[in-house]
Amino acid sequence: MLKNKKKLRVLIALSIIPGFGCRRVYNLIRHIDDPEEIFNVGKRKLRTIEGIGEASALSLIAFDDWDKVDEILEATEKSGSNIITLADPEYPPLLKQIYDPPVLFWLKGNPEALSKPGMAVVGTRNTTAYGRNMAKKITGELADQGLCIFSGLAYGIDAIAHQAALDHGAPTVAVLGSGIDNLYPKKNAGLANSIVKNGGAVITEYPLGTKPDAGNFPVRNRIVSGMSLGVLVIESGIKGGSMITANVGLNQNREVFAVPHPLGNPSGTGCNYLIKRGAAKLVQTVDDILEELLVEYETEGETKIREAENENWRDKELDESSQKICELLEEKAYQIDDLSEKMKIDTSQLLVELLQLEMEDIVSQKAGKIFELR
Repeated sequence: MLKNKKKLRVLIALSIIPGFGCRRVYNLIRHIDDPEEIFNVGKRKLRTIEGIGEASALSLIAFDDWDKVDEILEATEKSGSNIITLADPEYPPLLKQIYDPPVLFWLKGNPEALSKPGMAVVGTRNTTAYGRNMAKKITGELADQGLCIFSGLAYGIDAIAHQAALDHGAPTVAVLGSGIDNLYPKKNAGLANSIVKNGGAVITEYPLGTKPDAGNFPVRNRIVSGMSLGVLVIESGIKGGSMITANVGLNQNREVFAVPHPLGNPSGTGCNYLIKRGAAKLVQTVDDILEELLVEYETEGETKIREAENENWRDKELDESSQKICELLEEKAYQIDDLSEKMKIDTSQLLVELLQLEMEDIVSQKAGKIFELR
């Protein structure tokens, strides 16, 4: 993969400056058109960028560890992987939309798979026969629609989802909680190789040599959901990584789905809990998922994200408050508390107006009391 090496060195350098998190780097890239100029910008201009305080600006200006940057580049080349950065066209657009997208990540495989419309499929390592069957069936049906399958390469549901995608000829992307050269679990190395050979990808934001520490996995889950149109929880207890992914997905404004489980099955209590509290849509058939996704299936042999077709609310006779709601929702989806603060009206009053707009087919409500224009 040909890259502008100078730009790549800049992004690697930013990623290793202590305390210089992904949000600050993202803001830098948004405000400075040419990333190659970031280290030439003066302190005064740096201070005008959101999140860049005095200490951050001085840390950037003082950075001089370019030998370490070149060591990372050399080790990456030896590992047979590539680095994708926020400034690259290959960076998945949906992932850029989350609050804390990784500054860069290591990749083996096909970078185009990262931006394909897809679903995150997650679940427990301690599967039951019912969970395994549902994972194979529903993931296979999603794959048949041309959707990419995103998961974490873990034992159990993750591995089953990846394999189902491969069996149905669909791309799949595995997100690691360790370095690209330290694949975990090692028993899934064969599966990882198959993913890469069949048009998918294995990626990680963790530097080369990083061990699979327990704390890495909850953090990487935001990438699994962030690249996806939605999150499907196949089987999960009330705690664990799958529940974290579901909650992160909700915070990222992703659709969340869950497979219901028989009472008494401890491996399914998390799924039932998500459904019970309205955080996830109950999935009985794959159509329960497909009807919620903004996707055109198999259009000229390719599955594409379609644009939401908003109702033209301006043609309707709405009162001033309803018009203001629609104007705000035209900008983005809002959680009811945030919209209430923006509108400066009580949530109970706002909910009545939103429900009226919902009945008029102008507004739709998603899990977590998030409202958007239809």
